[in-house]
Amino acid sequence: MQDALWKMPAAAQAEAVRGAEVSAVELVDSHLDRIAEVNPRVNAVTQLLAERAREAAAQMDRRRAAGETLGPLAGVPFTVKESTAIEGVPTTFGTERFRDVVAQADAPPVARLRAAGAIPIGHSNIPTLILAGMHTRSELFGDTVNPWDSSRTPGGSSGGDAVAVATGMAALGLGNDSGGSVRIPAQFCGVAGLKPSMGRFPADHRFLGPDDPGPASQILVTDGPLARTVADLRLAYEVLAGTDPRDPRAVPVPAYGEPLAGPVKVAVVADPGGYGVHPTVGQAIAIATDALRDAGYDVCEVRDVPRMDEALDAYGRITVTEFAPTWPVVRKLLGKGGDRYIEMTMARTPPASVDEFMKLMGTWMNIRRSWAEFLDEYPLLLGPVFTEPPVEPGLESRDRAGRERVGSGMRLCTVTSFVGVPGVAVPTGMIDGLPSGVQIVGRAFREDLCLGAAQAIEDRVGVLTPVDPRAGGRVDGAHGP
Repeated sequence: MQDALWKMPAAAQAEAVRGAEVSAVELVDSHLDRIAEVNPRVNAVTQLLAERAREAAAQMDRRRAAGETLGPLAGVPFTVKESTAIEGVPTTFGTERFRDVVAQADAPPVARLRAAGAIPIGHSNIPTLILAGMHTRSELFGDTVNPWDSSRTPGGSSGGDAVAVATGMAALGLGNDSGGSVRIPAQFCGVAGLKPSMGRFPADHRFLGPDDPGPASQILVTDGPLARTVADLRLAYEVLAGTDPRDPRAVPVPAYGEPLAGPVKVAVVADPGGYGVHPTVGQAIAIATDALRDAGYDVCEVRDVPRMDEALDAYGRITVTEFAPTWPVVRKLLGKGGDRYIEMTMARTPPASVDEFMKLMGTWMNIRRSWAEFLDEYPLLLGPVFTEPPVEPGLESRDRAGRERVGSGMRLCTVTSFVGVPGVAVPTGMIDGLPSGVQIVGRAFREDLCLGAAQAIEDRVGVLTPVDPRAGGRVDGAHGP
């Protein structure tokens, strides 16, 4: 059984540990063996916490032997994005400047997963400072490789977690998302990912000192899990939801809302904004549409989502305005080449004046209201995660055309982050040798509805991972821990 432990879903791993079918140490060792085998080929796990993970597992085994009741994620190994704090481990953000900045405490979501029995097994790779682009390439750790095709990006910025989960190096990954950073790598790597409502999971995104970031960073960035199955995603959701005194934004909303009367209505928007989608993405939408109809959902094709262009413009102006004062310093940290993605973004979208910014904040609320009204009529929305199959690494930083192409591809992720609603990315099978997927978007704080629909799709399509990395070599510059 030991050889197969890393292949098991997270729920089954925890059940085996709680039931004394395997020890937590055996479970951790199985994943460490898998990391030793696979990580040199994909470079997803950066700071490996082998001895710490083994000791945490040994303590769990002692607790079980003493008759203690173990948590719902007992012994389950998980990775943590390089931008999220693990106590006693550097939070490097993938840059040399922060190589030795050791976290004094677990970030709230890490603490919640740990309290449920999960064991952090390592940090995972990100784009430098999570700002160097969509492709997961960092100054400290190099490139992370898509296990399905090394010529395609695994996505980002939570690309290391997506690859670790997809290849069986961890049962769960903890990323974050402010415009697709969980959902895009989930689609590109063939796993499931959840971006929750703003305020659903407690977080603390302060890094250097006690000061909080500005309103865009406070509202847009949400931590979220990645998993190989929707059931595991649901398990992580139940653990992560709740309040914490470190985050006054987190609200005590029940994890499950009241059941809706009659078949749940699902709006299908295959081409948000009308900018076009790749045929394989359209095929994935069709697969998901058929699956939901078969499951009894009331699926309706609608013309478009509310105010796409206006929302994209407001998102860009607000985030650039907040970011502009720190750009001279951040640019140096990103280094030559690492600054191209943000440089092109800022050249395209100038900062707003004070008066313009105040008006934009009102526009933000008005767009959120429009979406709330839309989702009042259609409790769920089915649409693309990214409007193309996985693209080549670094396309968004290559030139202006690449930057615009990637920005357009992630547009539904951007807008749904802007309005603060939940979204679940779920695979829809393999198309042309690469994983395909869709996202299910829902009303604020109705992650349960999104997960239910994603489960219906998975039940009819199946699970793609874990996967062994395909032959074809590594991306230049990749190097492991």
